[in-house]
Amino acid sequence: MRTLPFVKMQGLGNDFALVDLLETQLPESSLPDLAKRICDRHFGVGADGLLLVLPSRIAQFRMRIFNADGSEAEMCGNGIRCFAKYLYETQLTDARELEIETLGGIVRPRLIVKGGKVESVRVDMGAPRLERKEIPMKGKPGRVVAEKLKVGGKRYEITALSMGNPHCALFVDDVEHFPVASIGPAIENHDLFPKRTNVEFIQCIGANEVRMRVWERGVGETLACGSGAAAAVVAGTLNGRTARKIIAHLLGGDLEVEWNEQSGRVIISGPAEEVFRGQWPLTA
Repeated sequence: MRTLPFVKMQGLGNDFALVDLLETQLPESSLPDLAKRICDRHFGVGADGLLLVLPSRIAQFRMRIFNADGSEAEMCGNGIRCFAKYLYETQLTDARELEIETLGGIVRPRLIVKGGKVESVRVDMGAPRLERKEIPMKGKPGRVVAEKLKVGGKRYEITALSMGNPHCALFVDDVEHFPVASIGPAIENHDLFPKRTNVEFIQCIGANEVRMRVWERGVGETLACGSGAAAAVVAGTLNGRTARKIIAHLLGGDLEVEWNEQSGRVIISGPAEEVFRGQWPLTA
C-alpha cells in the first residue's frame, strides 16, 4: 500500500496535518477528500486543517490549506507559523525571513531561532482589507464597523474585514459563557457572506489585552486562530476599544498582535510545535 508521510503540528492548540508535496504530486481532485479523512478526529490523524508544502514561482514556497470540512482557505496565521518551522527544521531552507505564497497573497514570516530550533515565528500578515467587497460581504460599498446584524433573534454589532480570509468580529461582555457554538455557525453561514466567514468573539479586559474565542469557517471552534487575532486588533482599533498593540488570550494560549500605524500592516508573534510524524495510507 502506498503511504504519504505527514507531520502533525500545532500553534497554540490550532492543529494541522502537514504534507510535503515539493517532490510528490497528488491529483487536485483528491485534496478535499484527503483533508476530510486525515483531519477526522475519530478515524484520522485529527486536525483543524491540512497544510500542503508546495513549490512556488513567485515566492520561496507555496502554502495551501484545506479546512477539516474539505474546503480550501486563503490563509491561516497559526498554520503559516507551523509551515515556516517545518521548512527551517527540516533544512528545506536556512533563511530566517521567508516569503510564502498563499491564496491570500504573499505572507512574510520571520523565524526566531535558538539552538537550531525555531522558538517562535513573527508573521507579517499584511494590511487588513476593510472595504465590504474585499471581505467579501454583500451590501452597500464602504467599511463594516459596528454594523447591526440580526442572528438568532438578537441584534449584534459586527465589524468585518479580511486578513486574506474573511472575518467578522463581535465584542461581548463575557466571552467564556457566550453561546459561540450557536451564534458562530449562524454568522459563518449568513447570507451576507458569500464565501462564509470566520467569527471572533472578543472581550476587552484593557486597552492592550483581550480574551477571545474563534469560530473558524469550515472547522468550528478552535483553540486559537492567528488571522482571527489579527482581525481582533483591527476591529478593536476601529471601534476605539483597544490600542494598536495587544495580547490576545485564546483558549490555547497567547499571541502578541500589532496593527502598525506607520506601515498599516498587522504583525502576529507566537509559537509553533511539532507533535509527531507518521505515514498516511493512500487508497489509490
